[in-house]
Formats: sequence, structure tokens, C-alpha cells
Amino acid sequence: MRDLLRSGEDALVIALIMLVGSLVMWIGVPVGWLWVASRVTGATGSLGAGLAAAMFGVPVTLALMVRLLTWLSNLHRSLRVARGMEDMGHLLLEGVLVVSAGIATTGFAIWFFFFSGASPLPIHGGP
Repeated sequence: MRDLLRSGEDALVIALIMLVGSLVMWIGVPVGWLWVASRVTGATGSLGAGLAAAMFGVPVTLALMVRLLTWLSNLHRSLRVARGMEDMGHLLLEGVLVVSAGIATTGFAIWFFFFSGASPLPIHGGP
């Protein structure tokens, strides 16, 4: 973290933008396309049309998000090099993706087990 702070305020802002962008990639894109698919299904009355919209939209949106995050990572790398620091490759991007995936997974698990109303374990006893 100390090394990130020595990279400058711009580099720290880029790292925070990368964190928000990766959370959008893990959470916002799937939820957004589920919403779009539900609207398409409601408007057309066809589950296949809704699924097709989501199956097309999710990979395209994820590809755009990956390009954006890679561009931000390259910008961060160039800022480090401009300050005379070592180019560590895409290490920050990898770390941000791992942390954000952990946050998204933990958030999903909390929602699923405590707020969704689903009962994943057979705890009701009896038929």
C-alpha cells in the first residue's frame, strides 16, 4: 500500500476507479442484464428472447469492461514509470480483481443465505 501511495494521487484515484469498475463487472453487469432480460421477456412474452438478450449482452459488456480495466491498468503503469518507479506489470489489476471478486462473492452469499428467502438446506423437516 505504501508503494501505491508513493505512485501519486493520480495512481491512487486510478486504483479506486479500477476497484469500482471491477465491482461493476462482477455485480452490475449480471444484475443489469438480468433486469434487461426480464424486461424483454415481459415485453415479448418469450423467455427465449430474454435469454438471448442476456446471453448476447453479458459477454459483450464484460469484454468492454475488461478493455476499460486494462486501459486503466496501463495508465497506472505509465504513471509509475513516469515517477521513476518499477513497472510491475498488471499486478494492481490482478489484485483489484481478486479483492472485488471476493467482495462480490461474500455479498452474494450473505444475500442468498439471509435475505433471498431461499432455503438451500433441508431444515424444514418433513415433506
